[in-house]
Formats: sequence, structure tokens, C-alpha cells
Amino acid sequence: MTIAYLCVLIMILFPYFFTTLAKFSPRFNNHKPREYLQNLTGWRQRANYIQLNSFEINPAFGIAVVIAQLMSKNQLSIDQLAVTFVASRVCYAICYLSDKAAFRTLFWGIGIACVVGLFFIR
Repeated sequence: MTIAYLCVLIMILFPYFFTTLAKFSPRFNNHKPREYLQNLTGWRQRANYIQLNSFEINPAFGIAVVIAQLMSKNQLSIDQLAVTFVASRVCYAICYLSDKAAFRTLFWGIGIACVVGLFFIR
């Protein structure tokens, strides 16, 4: 397994950590989890938003890694972009949880740049 594929696996699991954070409360109602999540506030709400945003970006990242693997011979560059993507998502999540919107947007942009970059590796 390449480092890039390992990064895809990490990102598949990534949102579940944040949904667990959002739901970790004595008030959590497993009979109506979506209703519970819709009524969150503060850092728990932001943890839920990290989960949702991760589910949005992860397919693009996974597809970009697979396409790069199929089209390129430069595995080091693929691995570097994949690791940078994962690091940017960790930083994005930290900024989101701590309500640092400008930095969150910066790290979101770095992640998107990594996804786009994977299409141009030769």
C-alpha cells in the first residue's frame, strides 16, 4: 500500500472522529441522532460541520489519488501531496473547533490545491 493510499484510508475514517466528538454528550439521543445534531451549538456544532465537510471533500481526494496513481510515475510527489492534504485537513479541523475562521479557510484552500495538484503530477 502506498503512502497516498494510506492517506485515503485515514481520510475515510477522519469524519467519524468528529461525529463522535459532536455526539459525545449525556444529552445525545441515539433514537434521533440527526435531530440532535441539527440542534447543536458551539464546538459540538463545529465538530459536526467538520464531519459534513469531510464527507464532501473526501470523494474528490480519493478519486484524485487513484487517478494520479494510474497516470503518473512520480510516486514521491503523489505521496507528498496526499500527506499535505491530510495535514491541511487536521489543521482545518483544529481551526474549525477553535473558531478561527480565516485560518480554517486557508487550510481548506491548501487541501483543495492538493486535490487539484494530484491531477497535474507527471
